[in-house]
Amino acid sequence: MSEEQKLYDAIVIGSGPAGLTASIYLGRANKKHLVIEGFEPGGQLTTTDVVENFPGFPEGITGPELMEKVKEQAAKFGAEFLMEEVTTLDLSSRPFKVEAGGETFLAKTLILAMGAEARYLGMESETRFKGKGVSACATCDGFFYRGKEVAVIGGGDTACEEALYLTNHASVIHLIHRRDELRASKIMADRVKSHPKIVIHWDRVVDEVLGDQTGMTGLRIKHPGTGETEQLDVYGMFVAIGHKPKTDILKGQLPLDEAGYLKLEGGPVHTGIPGVFAAGDVADRVFRQAVSAAGTGCMAGIAASRMVEAEEGE
Repeated sequence: MSEEQKLYDAIVIGSGPAGLTASIYLGRANKKHLVIEGFEPGGQLTTTDVVENFPGFPEGITGPELMEKVKEQAAKFGAEFLMEEVTTLDLSSRPFKVEAGGETFLAKTLILAMGAEARYLGMESETRFKGKGVSACATCDGFFYRGKEVAVIGGGDTACEEALYLTNHASVIHLIHRRDELRASKIMADRVKSHPKIVIHWDRVVDEVLGDQTGMTGLRIKHPGTGETEQLDVYGMFVAIGHKPKTDILKGQLPLDEAGYLKLEGGPVHTGIPGVFAAGDVADRVFRQAVSAAGTGCMAGIAASRMVEAEEGE
């Protein structure tokens, strides 16, 4: 492949709702573009069992099915896809240089839509039992705990969604929250509080993940104020305490906030570098919804297309 063939009007990094929506708009504008999907195509939504709040699906739709439909739509408008991770990103000059899968690609414009990933507690015992009882995705792993007791860590919407999903499989779900009130939306909090399978442990944190060579066998939880501990005989722990934006590759090239989210400048999808746009959870620490990610993907796709067209007309 020649250098000329590797030059794209736009490269989209990420294949969640933001990245694929940007791709749809780039394709409709007849812009040659590449979507670098990463090794988890579809983003976080592919781990969501039922999506009830995306417009157009009154009966709900599974996350994987929704993302497959969006990808089909992007492909229909000419998107090229590469299932690789970006290893190097050079934003120092245009065209921007993107390395992935051992190749270098050039882009007149760039759309950053890498999304975010689940945060863990950071405990040694937690790391030891990842994949052997410790998970951050109930829809991925909940089936393995049919008829067993499990724990969910957190108190926001994600934790409540995980707990409610697990009621389809587990016998008892212990929701462990470090505060005395849930941070989730009222409708989600009410569902959790009223569900007969869910037991909420207020003002508690995980002190230790317990287990043996076969896997996790329990949790020791603690009251952070009194130091009082108790043991729960649970065989799975689902961590739902938030997400970390996938911005490590941007450090030193673009401004990030204290949590690692990309800072926007001069517009809703504009970064500090002309021609580099951001969409979705990589720059959204507030809403983090599929529909809001798709909305910013639309804006980024249009902004990139217009920039290319304006420069071609000079």
